[in-house]
Amino acid sequence: MREALALAEQAATAGDIPVGALVVDADGHVIGRGHNTREHDHDPLGHAEIVALREAAAHLGSWRLDDCTLVVTLEPCTMCAGAIVQSRIARLVFGTFDAKAGAVGSLWDVVRDRRLPHRPEVASGVLADECAQILREFFQGHRH
Repeated sequence: MREALALAEQAATAGDIPVGALVVDADGHVIGRGHNTREHDHDPLGHAEIVALREAAAHLGSWRLDDCTLVVTLEPCTMCAGAIVQSRIARLVFGTFDAKAGAVGSLWDVVRDRRLPHRPEVASGVLADECAQILREFFQGHRH
């Protein structure tokens, strides 16, 4: 999670909402990294999770990320939760909950919906205070 926080800092430096994510393979190697790039790239899909999932899939040469873990500083939104299910991520670890857009327990629980063919294991609240603090600081600096 500390590496994901460092990636979130990179997003903030680039003017994007500070969210960082990484994908770790079964052997513990980081195979995908990402941070929010929506503002920088003018891309609505530029969420940290999507960027990290794409890099991991390219690394493996497969969209199936079985036995991989996605670590992200903020609870995924509905788009990212859907991508997590579709990529067959085995485990999702996230920092702080997102009361406004979270889709892993806050507003919805997409990844644990029994109607879907794949449901990753979920761990939440990892370094939650630090993950929330970087967001608070970013938004305090952007509100006038």
